[in-house]
Amino acid sequence: MDYGKTLHLPETEFPMRGNLPKREPEILKFWEDNKIYQKRLELRKDAKPFILHDGPPYANGKLHIGHALNKTLKDIIMKYKTMTGHYTRYIPGWDTHGLPIEHAVIKNTGLNRHEMAPLD
Repeated sequence: MDYGKTLHLPETEFPMRGNLPKREPEILKFWEDNKIYQKRLELRKDAKPFILHDGPPYANGKLHIGHALNKTLKDIIMKYKTMTGHYTRYIPGWDTHGLPIEHAVIKNTGLNRHEMAPLD
């Protein structure tokens, strides 16, 4: 007997399977074509900023589940802060450039890092 026909479940056009290898590129293209991220930033540009300093993963070790958990939790926090009205830009940190590059940029541009805003 097919018990599925005896249940009164809601119907939806939402797919039961994510099919991410096919769907994710479509979703990313939609976001890029419609400038969703840029529009989100523009809508919140005058709101109170929320800055999450995302420390870099170490470039000298292998990736593990802790890296995924770390990025997932930070993504949740940033999305929550956006939904509660904050201006949030996600700028990931990377440990592949290092202090020598920073010194070269400061030297070549004449910037004073002490006068720079945290988001620069």
